[in-house]
Amino acid sequence: MATVQTKLYEYGQTEIDYLSEVDEILGNAMKRIGRVDRVIIPDIFTALVHAIVGQLISVKSVNTIWERMQTRLGEITPHNIALQHIEDIQKCGITMKKASYIKDISNAVVQGSINLEDVHQLSDKEVITMLTKFNGVGKWTAEMILMNAMERPNIVSWGDIAIRRGMMKLYGLQMISEDQFGLYQRRYSPFGSVASIYLWQISVE
Repeated sequence: MATVQTKLYEYGQTEIDYLSEVDEILGNAMKRIGRVDRVIIPDIFTALVHAIVGQLISVKSVNTIWERMQTRLGEITPHNIALQHIEDIQKCGITMKKASYIKDISNAVVQGSINLEDVHQLSDKEVITMLTKFNGVGKWTAEMILMNAMERPNIVSWGDIAIRRGMMKLYGLQMISEDQFGLYQRRYSPFGSVASIYLWQISVE
């Protein structure tokens, strides 16, 4: 089985101290929980495929499908995926629609109509604009790439249900509006991604 290269999202005391200073409630939670490691996929194409697989399904299901894809298809690279039949991608346990999105992106990279390495020179907003041109890639998926592949430091996604759930649990809220979410988002800046890592953890406690 081909193995996807992963690493841990890099953060340290600077981010923890800053977030603890601007938000005492979050700071107390981080102290109680201790360090949370977030595994990321540095290769943007591979991370994009992983994010599409992960749309609207459980983490457990994602892990099962992801292992199956690596076993049956081999390396999750543009050239290898472009060679696969769409039905073989779909048979790994995803919808035909998702399989077509993945196939289309791999074809676009192989044919040179998009260079995913270019995104490293772009701002967060520009990356979102570029990636959401692909069918099947919405704002949430693009934001996950910013954080879970590119290690951008200030991503707190309104579109992520688990982050919203973690925020409501942390602050004892029955519901949260987008405006209220935005207040916390701005408070965490410029280290929102580390806040997100802890909000994900809080959401499953």
